[in-house]
Amino acid sequence: MELRVRLHARLAPAATPPPPPFPAAVVLPASRRLRTGCGSEGEERLGDPLVRRAGKENGGKYAKAVSATTGTTNCIAQEVKEVVVVCDPDYRDVFEGSIENLQIPLKFARPGKERQDSVFNGLQEIDGDSELVCVHDSARPLVSSEDVKKVLEDAVVHGAAVLGVPVKATIKEANNDSFVVKTLDRKTLWEMQTPQVMKPNLLKDGFELVKRDGLEVTDDVSIVEYLKHPVYITEGSYTNIKVTTPDDLLLAERLMNEKS
Repeated sequence: MELRVRLHARLAPAATPPPPPFPAAVVLPASRRLRTGCGSEGEERLGDPLVRRAGKENGGKYAKAVSATTGTTNCIAQEVKEVVVVCDPDYRDVFEGSIENLQIPLKFARPGKERQDSVFNGLQEIDGDSELVCVHDSARPLVSSEDVKKVLEDAVVHGAAVLGVPVKATIKEANNDSFVVKTLDRKTLWEMQTPQVMKPNLLKDGFELVKRDGLEVTDDVSIVEYLKHPVYITEGSYTNIKVTTPDDLLLAERLMNEKS
């Protein structure tokens, strides 16, 4: 779970934000180690989409929930001019039919060793004139089009924006021996989600710094943070969950049923 510190008081809305430019989207179908309880870690391949693995290895039990993976791609595609999906080539067919009716380019990039490597590979495939890049984990199949629009608009105004929600639970810092060090003030803590949207040049400059200093990051705005560039948090929805475990899949299916 990624956390950011920011007071929960909402900023005054910008006066009529400019219309968002046509951004490009980079969709990451899976992390390097899926935690679905399906098969051993050694059997997992980089870029295996959750939709294929969960549907195939659980006898299709969670097929309805994870089929929203391509629906997520479709939702993002409605707001951008092109989509780059980072996945193993064997799984391209999962996505090829998802945006065929939207008449925008669908490109592919190979996954890297770590998340930041996959994002970097996807970034190389976007058009050079793209004004924004929208990075999204398709393991968050319940993101709403309204939240996508909001974070895109905020990125236009601020240069970088990320969906997030205020932390509900009490968060404690612990030492290496699992003893509590202190209790953090949850009024200043946010749980990060995706999409995360930023100007491509910021992300590229951040990658240069990360590579130079040998840094490892777990989300995309962290790369921009290393440049000391402000990142705006767009308040999202608690239903935009990340599906990484069987319990997550069951919850996602229930939420989808409630929407339908």
